[in-house]
Amino acid sequence: MKIVSTSEDKNIEKRIALTPDISKKYISNGFEVSVSKNYGTHLGFSDSEFKDCGVQIVENEKDLIDTADLIIQLNLPSDEKLSYLKANQNLIGVLNPFSNKKKIDELINKDVKNFSLELLPRITRAQSMDILSSQANLAGYKAVVEAFANFEKAIPMMMTAAGTVPAAKVLVVGAGVAGLQAIATAKRMGAIVFATDVRMASKEQVESLGGKFLTVEGSENLETEGGYAKETSDEFKKKQEELLAETIKKIDIVICTALIPGKKAPVIIKDNMINNMQPGSIIYDLAAVQGGNTSLSKVDQIIENNGVKIMGETNILNKLPTSASNLYAKNMFNFIMNLYDKENKKININLEDEIIEKTLLK
Repeated sequence: MKIVSTSEDKNIEKRIALTPDISKKYISNGFEVSVSKNYGTHLGFSDSEFKDCGVQIVENEKDLIDTADLIIQLNLPSDEKLSYLKANQNLIGVLNPFSNKKKIDELINKDVKNFSLELLPRITRAQSMDILSSQANLAGYKAVVEAFANFEKAIPMMMTAAGTVPAAKVLVVGAGVAGLQAIATAKRMGAIVFATDVRMASKEQVESLGGKFLTVEGSENLETEGGYAKETSDEFKKKQEELLAETIKKIDIVICTALIPGKKAPVIIKDNMINNMQPGSIIYDLAAVQGGNTSLSKVDQIIENNGVKIMGETNILNKLPTSASNLYAKNMFNFIMNLYDKENKKININLEDEIIEKTLLK
């Protein structure tokens, strides 16, 4: 069985799906591994380092894909590379089927098997493959670092002979994986942290990290069986809005992480709330790429509104590509080993396995 990975468009994606360490693991399990020339040089992984692990370096990407059984990527490859794929090959990555439906349908018609890892079920057995969790963890951390870097006051409380500098107050909207890491990071750096989420199960997790959970009176647990947030009722939205509007007046930094998979991000921080924030405050919107948790969020821009800076990026993980690649490559390896029939040396698409059934695009 031959695994290959082609270079991503580095203007969009600096992460890679295969590292030298993980390549060794594939090879020890009987796979042949090949990558494009200069595949990981931008992250400090030279071609010679891959070669030393037993990886073949192929200059022509058509030849690379032509010989593959499995093509592993971060994102859906370019149209040119997709045209090289053929029947009985397997494409694995973050394929975003909601946005790329037409292209994926064409691949399915060619009898290419497509697995999209963001669709992994939230079950215990899939935790080691969960790319959303591993990547969101880093995103939550980096969002806090970026917001603090643009905040022009000290974060922790400082007591000096000249007086006391108060601790910064941080509000985290959405207490999923990214939100919980944001809470932990902000708390470690000395901030006073508040958090809100529609899932009541988050309350205990927020409080265990030292955050104060903002509860909407009479709220129910709005959580799907898969562990994601549901869309809220109009009544809940009104109560949440009133609570946030009052809280946000005293907040210095807001970290927005609220996303609904496959849908536009909900607008939670309304314009009137932003107008009531103190000048010099920061909003970092991790949901900007899906429309944003504020109506003012713009991808890859810093918007100023009444002295409040609103930030968001297309791919914040491009600022942590080496750490993100190491985790993603491990997730990918665990997924493939679940898909691989080692005894017969073939891919076994067992649709009775929930992990395979949920990620296979049909």
